[in-house]
Amino acid sequence: MEKQGFFYRDTWAEVDLDAIYQNASAIKRLLPDDVELIAVVKANGYGHGDVEVAETALAAGAGYLAVAFMDEALALRKKGIAAPILVLGATRPEDVHVAARNRITLTAINFEWLEKAASVLGDSSLRIHIKVDTGMARLGFKGLDELKQAEAFLEQDSRFLLEGIFTHFSTADELESSYFQHQLKEFETLLESLTVRPKYIHASNSAAGMRFAGARFNAIRLGISMYGLSPSPEIKSSLPVELNEAFSLHSRLVQVKKLHKGEKVSYGATYEASNEEWIGTIPIGYADGWIRKLQGQEVLVNGLRAPIVGRVCMDQCMVRLQEYAPVGTEVTLIGKQGSNFVRIDEIARKLETINYEIPCIISNRVPRLYKKDGKIVGMHNHVLGS
Repeated sequence: MEKQGFFYRDTWAEVDLDAIYQNASAIKRLLPDDVELIAVVKANGYGHGDVEVAETALAAGAGYLAVAFMDEALALRKKGIAAPILVLGATRPEDVHVAARNRITLTAINFEWLEKAASVLGDSSLRIHIKVDTGMARLGFKGLDELKQAEAFLEQDSRFLLEGIFTHFSTADELESSYFQHQLKEFETLLESLTVRPKYIHASNSAAGMRFAGARFNAIRLGISMYGLSPSPEIKSSLPVELNEAFSLHSRLVQVKKLHKGEKVSYGATYEASNEEWIGTIPIGYADGWIRKLQGQEVLVNGLRAPIVGRVCMDQCMVRLQEYAPVGTEVTLIGKQGSNFVRIDEIARKLETINYEIPCIISNRVPRLYKKDGKIVGMHNHVLGS
């Protein structure tokens, strides 16, 4: 890798842009022509890379992008993304002029936010989507009275361009759907109360967008499944499209040594060799997001599984090899090697969490390589600023 001028450590992530394109395209084909695809690229594209994912999603048919915070939207603008961007989270009302100047759409979360935003907006105009809380108890206007109050306010202030209204389902990725149906009915009731419906009406995330045609309205927000991951294990087998995992994680052996019976490994001496064993050191640790709880997790070396032994260090961890392998041998921590796989869902089970969290916690210290048609087409190395 050093010879190619990319980076100077033997750990990197690869992002398959073809997989992202295929996932977005397949889900786009599920939708009627009049349903817009909003690609969610928050959290640096769920750890995959914001601008790379945004460009790929737009090429696959998305017409809108969504992020969590205005900083993320501004970062996309600075990188040349001109497409509409919606900030899904709360933005300080005193900063609305920044959004207006950069053609960023904001979410109105309650009436107080609207009043404060109006007091500082000046002569600018601002596109907004109203968020309504139908049972998530997170952000949003709650109930018919609050929504009608907002509608009356906006009718009197032409600086606000009410472009959309949305809600968020809390159980769309569960097999039991009664609470989902409750939220859907609540949202439909609120929509019926509007004097004029805005251009975009969206409620569905990845799970609802693929599973419930009646909840698509005229736009869906595609997040986790664009990256090739099921919204939950329980609905994975019933999804209507085949998803292709886009993120993989790799390293190389930087030292290999033979331990004798009784010799110990890493901090706390928690692992002891039971016989003669080949131990390989990998330059990845908890500062990279490969956290200590992954002790015992298996990685792939020459297509064979090798468990992490001893405690994961800040910058390194050690694995017990099934056979000797030379320094420089590639190690796959997430992804395919030979005929064997370590999938993100496996890492999530080991960490007792959800698959969303795994690519998000792999830190910016790990360079990202972007691949298309099997070739490297780009790279982000935040440490070197390239």
